[in-house]
Amino acid sequence: MTNIQDIFKQSNVAVVTGGASGIGLAAAKHFAKAGMSVVIADLGGEKLANARAELEAIVGQEHVMAVETDVSQKEQIEALERAVIQRFGRVHVLMNNAGIGPETSIFSAQAGWDNILAVNLLGVINGTRTFGPGMIAHGEPGLIINTGSKQGITTPPGNPAYNISKAGVKVFTEALEHELRNTERARISAHLLIPGFVFTGLTKGDRQEKPAGAWTPEQTVAFMVESLERGDFYILCPDNDVARPVDERRMAWAVGDIIENRPPLSRWHKDYADKFKAFLEQK
Repeated sequence: MTNIQDIFKQSNVAVVTGGASGIGLAAAKHFAKAGMSVVIADLGGEKLANARAELEAIVGQEHVMAVETDVSQKEQIEALERAVIQRFGRVHVLMNNAGIGPETSIFSAQAGWDNILAVNLLGVINGTRTFGPGMIAHGEPGLIINTGSKQGITTPPGNPAYNISKAGVKVFTEALEHELRNTERARISAHLLIPGFVFTGLTKGDRQEKPAGAWTPEQTVAFMVESLERGDFYILCPDNDVARPVDERRMAWAVGDIIENRPPLSRWHKDYADKFKAFLEQK
């Protein structure tokens, strides 16, 4: 297992997509405080400029890049990779974090489906496939961290395109870690970040203040780093409302639909409400 202090250190380089706010910016700040050179990629000129200034105040202008990038466009990710290599030479941490979450239903407008799948899933795939070969080739230890979601595991009703995109991120990242650990001389490991309820631009809606049940992005990143120190692949974050045992039972019930041949999404099926409640309360 790689000591992450050999990765989060001066002279090393981190790239964070969706890095101008939320979990991405909190992660970028953590990397900057460790002395790393940091590249943030995001949309939105002013938001990106403000985030760059915050990072420069931590680690210095010469160690920060901010590149406007649409991760759904493979050619833009490829341009990002070229710019990073030209300036910093190599990459040690790739955090594919960019994500969107507009509401969808099975028969809602095609544009919503296309956008979510292109950003949340293809953005992760394209980012990994673009940066990954160079990260393996330079031979130094590194990490690829992909931001998933509990909704990609328990797949609750309400936003199927989002759930599908995050389920895809889980499957992709599992396959990635399997391939990395079976690649000779690869010193890169993959990790799936599974946040709980985090107060970010994606989740806040019309709220101006953080709900009591939500974690901050900084809490989420602190938990992520602790998990990476242990070598965890699945970084399953709790929050102030949901403890890990509850998450574990919800996930076990979800896969139990297959094993027990229950109706799909039986957790939300009227005939199984009492059974799920009893299962959740088991000691």
